[in-house]
Amino acid sequence: MQTAKKNMAFKLGSGVTGLALLLVIIAAITLTFANLRMRVDLTEQHLFSLSSGTREILGKLPSDVTLKFYFSRSSQDVPIELKTYAQHVQDLLQEYRLAGHGHVYLETYDPQPDSEAEEWAERQGLEAQTISPLGAPMYFGLVASCGSQETSIPALSPNEDAKLEYMITRLITRVVYPKKPVLGVLSSLPVLGMPQEAMMMMRQPAPQGWMAFNILKEDYDVRQLPVDLERVDPEIGTLIVVHPKNLTDQTLYAIDQFVLRGGHLIACVDPLCAADSGDEGNPMMRMMGGGPSTLGKLFDAWGVGFDTTKVIADLRAVTRLRGQKQIMESPTFLSISKKGINREDILMGQVEQIMLPYAGELVDKTKGKLTFTPLITSSSDASCPVDAMGAQFASVTSIRAQFKPDHIAHVLAARIQGTFKSAFPTGQPGSTNSSPNHLLSGDSVVLVFADSDFLADRNCVSMERSMLGGVTYAPINDNIALFDNGVEQLSGRKELIGIRSRGSFNRPFEVVEELEYRAMRTWQDKEEELSNELEKTRQKLAEIQQQKKGSQKLLISKEQQDAIEHFREQETSINRELKNVRKSLRKDIDALGFWVKTINIATVPILVVAFGCIRSALRRKRR
Repeated sequence: MQTAKKNMAFKLGSGVTGLALLLVIIAAITLTFANLRMRVDLTEQHLFSLSSGTREILGKLPSDVTLKFYFSRSSQDVPIELKTYAQHVQDLLQEYRLAGHGHVYLETYDPQPDSEAEEWAERQGLEAQTISPLGAPMYFGLVASCGSQETSIPALSPNEDAKLEYMITRLITRVVYPKKPVLGVLSSLPVLGMPQEAMMMMRQPAPQGWMAFNILKEDYDVRQLPVDLERVDPEIGTLIVVHPKNLTDQTLYAIDQFVLRGGHLIACVDPLCAADSGDEGNPMMRMMGGGPSTLGKLFDAWGVGFDTTKVIADLRAVTRLRGQKQIMESPTFLSISKKGINREDILMGQVEQIMLPYAGELVDKTKGKLTFTPLITSSSDASCPVDAMGAQFASVTSIRAQFKPDHIAHVLAARIQGTFKSAFPTGQPGSTNSSPNHLLSGDSVVLVFADSDFLADRNCVSMERSMLGGVTYAPINDNIALFDNGVEQLSGRKELIGIRSRGSFNRPFEVVEELEYRAMRTWQDKEEELSNELEKTRQKLAEIQQQKKGSQKLLISKEQQDAIEHFREQETSINRELKNVRKSLRKDIDALGFWVKTINIATVPILVVAFGCIRSALRRKRR
């Protein structure tokens, strides 16, 4: 009996000891892994990892950088959604600290009312946000300092999460490399806004300029140049020309010599510029847009073909536009996806979606004398040039009616580089004496976009009100990202290129788009068939009517009645077929959606059941 009790106590003690040992092991493992930053980013675009551009910048910092993160986390008025986002920002800043290899320091502050942290936040330029009318102000911003240089992001917002990494990395580069490159901007449009004095004379508020150019002012010394330019200042390293309409030979000569002396050029020309109407948001004013723009003699000298009378229509890149009464699909308002983007070129980085309204076509006529690299192209099987004037006034239906694919991938944007020849070999126009400083050739890089409207605010950003009451501008595509990439590349800071387009959650359903395209083509064929039948019937009725004489023309003959009845039968039959096309399209899309839902919902249970069956079978086999 006593032996049994000893055995029982021994077993109980062994069990307790084993359980205690297991708890100690679990605690040790938990503490060990708690200090390790182990994370696997399984998203296709690596949305939760630092990009290669950021790591490259952090890996070669010439001096230490301190990041000071301010967030009023102790405030009871801050919503939980904002606290969650603030934690996301802090986690990302920790990634910066680790990637900095000892050159990036992170400090976090909770600026409570009347505290030193609140005084520092105010002194360093952070914006005080008011959440509750009776509550204390809230701070949510970031400051970067390097030596005597200091700059900040006054307010962070969840609406700008897609470009959060770029904003932080740019903040670091601005304090490490404080000198701003000089950009020149020449345009017939108010892309930088208009002088306050001129608008006061017109008794109108001065426009603030396009967002794409306002963003540039944060990192560059942006200088507006007159359209009657005679010479480009030597300090300007990159020249941006937007909608260069009716430029004089004198201005073209100034641009010509700028390129030949090694200056970099970004040219946005346009066969049909909606922004030139002066009121982009008014469809009627848009139809009265100004004339086309081109670099004329410069393009001829460089070997760049550009037809100012044609715009590209593409049924694989239609954009849904809101009309007065319905949603319209415009084939000349292009939404270019990954298939039309040269992803192998470093400039395009991670660009996913570009929107080009009424874009023209660039043709390579360089004959190998310059390197002509297409960056954006239309689809090769569903696009063709159409008349620019017709696209301006014609309806979407009429454009599709005349649409004939030419099986060519039309170039919408390109990079041209190499040794350029002067468009003015005899020297400055209007001058009888040849200047000793006149250049006949020179090496340079030129980016050409066959559209200028893609940079207008309404085509690249949307205005949103944040939960803090402020106004933010959120990108609706990668238009500004692409433009910034080009400026960054030509201005020398290439590391930021790979950051611009990160975090694009616009994931197009390519299979659905293909189904819609096939149905669209079928619909168009049926529509053309109906139109042809209608025209034949009208011709036949007209012929019968001409054969009548006098009062007989007022009567409907048996032949006319038969022709009208035949047409009605044909019309009913074709309309029925059109309905079947719509039903078939909806049926295919619904079936695709059903299988996608089924797979998403059933995959995990099926895997669990399969694992259980396999495990049970293995256990039986062992027994």
